[in-house]
Amino acid sequence: MVDSVELNRLFWHSRRGMLELDVLLVPFVREVYPHLDADDRERYRKLLECEDQDMFGWFMQRAEPDDADLKRMVRMILDRVQPK
Repeated sequence: MVDSVELNRLFWHSRRGMLELDVLLVPFVREVYPHLDADDRERYRKLLECEDQDMFGWFMQRAEPDDADLKRMVRMILDRVQPK
C-alpha cells in the first residue's frame, strides 16, 4: 500500500516542467504507481532521478536506457499510452 505522503511527493517529482514528460509521468504516478509491486515502485523512483533530456529521448524513442530497470519502466509507461 502506498501512503498519501509518498504519492504526493512522487506527484511533485513527476512534474518535470517539460510538457512531453509531464503528460506521461503525472498520470502514471496517479493511476498506475499505487498498484505497482515494490520492485517496480523502486524502478519508478530510480527513473525520476534521471535527467529530463535523457528521459525525453527515451520516451520519444530516440534512444533507450542502458540500465535494464530503467528500460523496463520506460517500456511500461510507453505501453500504457501507445495503441497496440
